[in-house]
Amino acid sequence: MTHPIAIIGGGPAGLMAATVLAEAGHKVHLFERMPSVGRKFLMAGKGGLNLTHSEPRDLFVTRYGKQAGRFNRYLEEFGPDEIIAFAKKLGIDTFIGTSGRVFPKDFKAAPLLRAWVRYLRSLDVEFHVRHCWTGFGDTNKPTFDHQGQSKTFECSAVLLAFGGASWPKLGSDGGWVPLLEKRGVTIAPLKPSNCGFLVTWSDHLKSKHEGAPVKNIAVAFDGQRVEGEIVLTQYGLEGTPIYALSASLRDCLERQETAALSIDLKPNLDREQVAARLSKPRGKVSLSNFLRKALKLTPPAIALVMEATTPEQRQDITKLAETIKALPITVVGTRPIEEAISSAGGIAFDSLDDNLMIEKLPGVFAAGEMLDWEAPTGGYLLQGCFATGVHAAKGIMHYIG
Repeated sequence: MTHPIAIIGGGPAGLMAATVLAEAGHKVHLFERMPSVGRKFLMAGKGGLNLTHSEPRDLFVTRYGKQAGRFNRYLEEFGPDEIIAFAKKLGIDTFIGTSGRVFPKDFKAAPLLRAWVRYLRSLDVEFHVRHCWTGFGDTNKPTFDHQGQSKTFECSAVLLAFGGASWPKLGSDGGWVPLLEKRGVTIAPLKPSNCGFLVTWSDHLKSKHEGAPVKNIAVAFDGQRVEGEIVLTQYGLEGTPIYALSASLRDCLERQETAALSIDLKPNLDREQVAARLSKPRGKVSLSNFLRKALKLTPPAIALVMEATTPEQRQDITKLAETIKALPITVVGTRPIEEAISSAGGIAFDSLDDNLMIEKLPGVFAAGEMLDWEAPTGGYLLQGCFATGVHAAKGIMHYIG
């Protein structure tokens, strides 16, 4: 008789792996250090749970950067169609938004999570909360601290799905790193991803426009261009385009002190069209009001123009048009990993076999954000966690025969 399978970590990767294994008839025990599972999953759904994306596969896989080839295989096993079908099985209908993102119809994470946990319980999955993983015994059996008591769990295989090191209050604090490094597992340093970046704003901009969105713009950096909406903060910039460029920006800042990105405040107009509108008679109207009327720039966008130009440059229509189309921003750092939406780095794929088993720890598998990959927001993060959870679960079934 085989022992049960232990899954450690109650996020999307762990829950999905538990689903695959339990549906196949395996006895699954899921351990979570927090009082309940899926806490970061619920946080991700606060602004509307973005499950996945509907774009074509050849474009979808590019979102995983250096690991695109690997994730192409994972998505073949469990891609957007599969997660949509799974949500439907749980009684959760989905829809595709105007941006191509896929959401539950009510936008909420809690109903899906509740239905998911009920489904797992119906498959006889046992949940063990407030169990903090403390390492492995001599035979790679996991050990836990549960309310001050130490315990070892006998199992035929283990899946680690701890997450990275973003939002530690929700359970992902990277505390697993030294424990695995002691066992000889190669781990790339954990770094912030999908995070805010530091910009040295003037006191005027910070006092007048903190928290203000700048909509319908395009951000360019290192040959990449992403349209969307950014938010001006006390410390710098946030927003979907910034998150999409976070890997390139962060890597640049590791090589040098600053990174120079540019913002196109009027992506629907070319430079000549912007210059033509600026060439109209201004009369006694202030420059701010003129920019608002001629180009429909909002006050935060106008503040950025003022921030990036001198009084002399504002009198030069050519220079002003150039600034509006490619407004320079100097980025000087990243926000802490604790504030990031996700983290990069983690268990190196060189330390894993094709089934996501840790080669130095036979019978121990890993999935989700604790692996060395990253992706932008937009459904790619959750889809990556779902897909690696499925792949690892299939690897476990292959391992235990």
